[in-house]
Amino acid sequence: MTTPRRSARRLVRRWWPVALAVPLGAAAGAGYAVVSHPSYSASAYVLVVPQNAGEAATATNFAQAYGRLAGQPQVLAAAAAETGHTLNELGNLVHGTTSPDAPMIEITGTGTRAQEAARTADAVARSLVSFANTSSRDTGVRLVTLAPAAAPDKPTTPSGSLDVAVGGAAGLLLGALVMMTRRRADGEAPADPGAPEATAPSTPRPRTEEASALTAAGPAGKAAGKPAEKPVRAGKTADQPAGAAGAVGEPPAKEKAATGSAR
Repeated sequence: MTTPRRSARRLVRRWWPVALAVPLGAAAGAGYAVVSHPSYSASAYVLVVPQNAGEAATATNFAQAYGRLAGQPQVLAAAAAETGHTLNELGNLVHGTTSPDAPMIEITGTGTRAQEAARTADAVARSLVSFANTSSRDTGVRLVTLAPAAAPDKPTTPSGSLDVAVGGAAGLLLGALVMMTRRRADGEAPADPGAPEATAPSTPRPRTEEASALTAAGPAGKAAGKPAEKPVRAGKTADQPAGAAGAVGEPPAKEKAATGSAR
């Protein structure tokens, strides 16, 4: 087999989880974009106007406050009666957004149809203007509708390209995890069942342990561990040194010699 073909096989064997997971993830994202229900969004804009000139900062502060009240029940009550939604449903379909440096409130409404989203945003914007203007003498600001909501041409979600990209990224992550798991499993060498088990070498017993064992065994152990004494020949005493004369009763060497010469 040639080297390029061998390299190709090695690459395929290593990278096949990623090559398989990325198209599957992209296909799953495209399928989600096809079967999911479309959702449209439309925005209406409300402007906070100060009653006295030179109070732009006050108007901006009240815009922040009224933007937080856009999703509250006291503001949504009139809009719920106009759109036919309950307060909970309308609270989930509408939210307000403000700018930190401009006295303007953006009311965004969502719906399954473009006209429904625009109607919801306009209803909540009118309800907010009516609610805020009842206390304009105390606050010193008035709210006016700057721009009504326009029906969108395309749904906000699902987005085919975004869903495909998200699905492909998820497939890439999953394939990389599978590849890392396989590489880690291949790196571990399996144990050989036929290999002999290593046994620890036996260490010699110290002499102190032998002495302890004999002491623990008592007199019997001492007797068993005492080396055997040499037998004493007849006629020799145990206390006689090795260089002494022979056994008791044997005549000295001079007497032996005299007896031999007499004979």
